[in-house]
Order: sequence, then C-alpha cells, then structure tokens
Amino acid sequence: MTDRPILFSGPMIRALLAGRKTQTRRLFKLPKWAVPGTLEIDDDGPYACADISGCLAKVPTRINIGDRLWVRETWQGLSFGDYQPTKSSLCEVRYAATDPCGDLDAEARGYPWRPSIFMPRWASRLTVIVTDVRVERLQDISIADALAEGWPGAVEANKMPATKWYRHLWDEINGAGAWEANPWVAAYTFTVIKQNIDQIEKVAA
Repeated sequence: MTDRPILFSGPMIRALLAGRKTQTRRLFKLPKWAVPGTLEIDDDGPYACADISGCLAKVPTRINIGDRLWVRETWQGLSFGDYQPTKSSLCEVRYAATDPCGDLDAEARGYPWRPSIFMPRWASRLTVIVTDVRVERLQDISIADALAEGWPGAVEANKMPATKWYRHLWDEINGAGAWEANPWVAAYTFTVIKQNIDQIEKVAA
C-alpha cells in the first residue's frame, strides 16, 4: 500500500463529493526499458518486450490495488485573523470546486486561487482507495464505466449519453483528437472517503 497524490478538476471534485465518480482513467506509459508498440494485456496485467528478442516482461502500473490517493484540487488557505492567503497548516482552507464565490474574479472574491498541483497533503479533503486496476484501450470504456467516471446526467451533459460525454471530457482535458488516438490507459476503480488521508489514520487508530 502506497500513499500518492492525484489531481482532479473542479467538475470531477463535485462528482466525487456527489458519489457519482468511482473511476478515473490516466494515460498508461511504457517504462524506458520496454520496446515501443509491444504492449500486450494478459489476465494478470500488461506485458511488453524488454528487448528485440521478443521476451515479454510484466509492466508495473504506477498505482495499484490498495493504494490510497489523496486528492489535490484548486484551493486557497486563509489566515484566521484577517483572511489573507497563507501557507500555514493552521488556517481555513477554501476549495474552488465548492466555494460559493468560486466563479468570481480574485478581486471580487478577495483572494486568488492556488493551482491543484501546489496543494499540500494536509489541505486535502478527499481520499480515494483503489479497489481495481485495468490497462485497456481508451475506447474500450463501457457505458457502466462512463457512468462511473462521473457522468452528470442528461441535462448537465447537454443530452449526451455517458460514453459520448466522456469522449468530449477526454478531448477537453487532453486536446482535440486525443480520443481518436485511442491510447492505452490505466483505469482505476476506487472508493471515496470524504476525509483527509491522515484523519483516516487517526480514526482507525
């Protein structure tokens, strides 16, 4: 079991909080030792050729079953006295995904946002625990998987069914044509815990 950070966008944070999102797909990259284009999927995971002789070796996934991922999102820490931005862990944390003033500009809101990549572990409010890992082609996603990716419903998805919605989401995140490229992805299924990862440890203790 390993603890790792993982980044999610505002809409995906709201999907996690609402209980709609229990899967995420990330690009699967071959390690440097693997011969490009030789990836094969067996019952127990991905394999690739380690050299031109064609000998297959198992390719480890970066994230594995049992890993705990603390969620990074767009945020800001505000001091208790004057509500000025601070990096102290003893502060009030605001989250752009659910802040009532999140859509206002920084001047109207009174503070700027910090990008999710800079969120420290102590400021995270969500933890996901990985229960399944699959390596597959992006376009192999099923309707059930697309729903688990956080489909918001027909109204919010502009009447798009789940798989079409996910195709648009993937291109929005990765650029035009990313879906058509049909890359290998790691599909992670997880349970969501609405607590900081270190608070979970304290409760368990």
